[in-house]
Amino acid sequence: MAPFKSTAQPGGSRYSVILPTYNERKNLPIIVWLIAKTFTEHTLDWEVIIVDDASPDGTQEVALQLISVYGEDRIMLKPRAGKLGLGTAYIHGLNFCTGDFVVIMDADFSHHPKFIPEFIKLQQAHNLDIVTGTRYRTTPTPRMPSSYSLTSAPAAAGGVYGWDLKRKLVSRGANFLADTVLQPGVSDLTGSFRLYRVHVLKNVITQVQSRGYVFQMEMMTRARAMGYTVGEVPITFVDRIFGESKLGADEIVGFAKGVWALFISV
Repeated sequence: MAPFKSTAQPGGSRYSVILPTYNERKNLPIIVWLIAKTFTEHTLDWEVIIVDDASPDGTQEVALQLISVYGEDRIMLKPRAGKLGLGTAYIHGLNFCTGDFVVIMDADFSHHPKFIPEFIKLQQAHNLDIVTGTRYRTTPTPRMPSSYSLTSAPAAAGGVYGWDLKRKLVSRGANFLADTVLQPGVSDLTGSFRLYRVHVLKNVITQVQSRGYVFQMEMMTRARAMGYTVGEVPITFVDRIFGESKLGADEIVGFAKGVWALFISV
């Protein structure tokens, strides 16, 4: 795999948000506005890298409009020729990150940017390599030190909204299976809302072989096996506002196979 280009800037912490998109024209302006609002209110340096896989709905045109609003130092559009997978989208986006931390999240409004400051607080308090959002805890782990000063009250969190009972059971079951077999010490292996040190994400992602719903699970399992420290922050996950979710029998079977493959290889 080709090495990453180094574009990191010296100085204080800068946070790069990688947003993989495909047909997110309606969601993109909302999520970018919320990201900008969150970082600005907390006086944090930030940028967003939009990695679009040739969306036919005009997502790239919207992204260009956002660049004109926020500026090229805040929003970058780095398109690709087609749908090439989530892992390679992150790798592509990493080549353009100028921050020393990377936030990965969905562009469909399933992940609210209001939780990003909580990720950062936990990372700073424990000098963590990775902070991941979890739908299945009510308090951060490790706990925030009592002496650590919070600038705002933690956001209420720890749940899923917009899913029917079947999907909740599937998600819970998938995480229970993965946790029992792989024992990574993380409550939400299938989540995709995370904060990484840039070098950690680069090191882990180059080792990952899975695609689809197994990808995020393998990322966390391999990170733990490589000795990186991981914290969890409770989040609320909201099913996408516009568009359709894509979870079927093939993905469930693929996930089970992925758990087994990781069990025998990691």
